[in-house]
Amino acid sequence: MAVRAPATERSTAQADERLLVEAAQKDPSRFAELYELHFERVYAFVVRRVSDRAAAEDLTSDVFHKALVHLKTYEWRGVPFGAWLLKIAANAITDLVKRGGREIAYDEPPEISSKPRMEQVEERTKLYQMVNGLPEDQRSVVVMRFAEEKSIKEIAQAIGRSEGAVKQLQFRAVQNLRQGFETKTGKAETRKSGGRNG
Repeated sequence: MAVRAPATERSTAQADERLLVEAAQKDPSRFAELYELHFERVYAFVVRRVSDRAAAEDLTSDVFHKALVHLKTYEWRGVPFGAWLLKIAANAITDLVKRGGREIAYDEPPEISSKPRMEQVEERTKLYQMVNGLPEDQRSVVVMRFAEEKSIKEIAQAIGRSEGAVKQLQFRAVQNLRQGFETKTGKAETRKSGGRNG
C-alpha cells in the first residue's frame, strides 16, 4: 500500500514544481528540469498503453515537445504539472489509435498523488546547478541532447562542430557531472566504504 507524503511535504513539492514551471515559462532551457522530473512517469504511462516500444518512445518525446511548445499557455490551477503532461499523453495515444487503428489498453490518466521524495528533488537541483556550471560548449551539448532531444548530427550542425567533437563534449560533460554529483552527494565515499559504518 502506498504511503501518502505528509500534507506539508506535498505542498512544498507543489510549490517547488510551480517555481520550476514559472522558470521554464520565462526561460525554455529550464524545461529540462521538468523533463527530468516527469520523464519516467510519462514514459511508464505511455508504454503501458502502447505495446510497441519504439512507438512509446516517440510518443513520449512528442508529449514533451508539445508541452514545451504550449508551456507559455499553461496556467497553474493547483493541479500537478504531471497531470497536464499525462493528459497530453492520453490525447497523443488517442490520436495514434485514430491514425493507425492500433489496439491498446487505454484508460484515463491517473490522478497524481505521490510526489518525488525531497532527496530526489535536492539531487536534481544539484544536478541542474552543475549543468549550469559546465563550460559553455559542454552545457549547450547537454541541453540540446537531453532536454531538446536533438541527435548528435543536429547538434553538430547547430554549433558548427563535427559529430566526433560533439560526442567528445557530451562524454566530457557527463564525466564532469558524474564526478561533481558523486562529490556533492557523497556517493563516491559511500561506494568506497561499501555503504556501511564500521
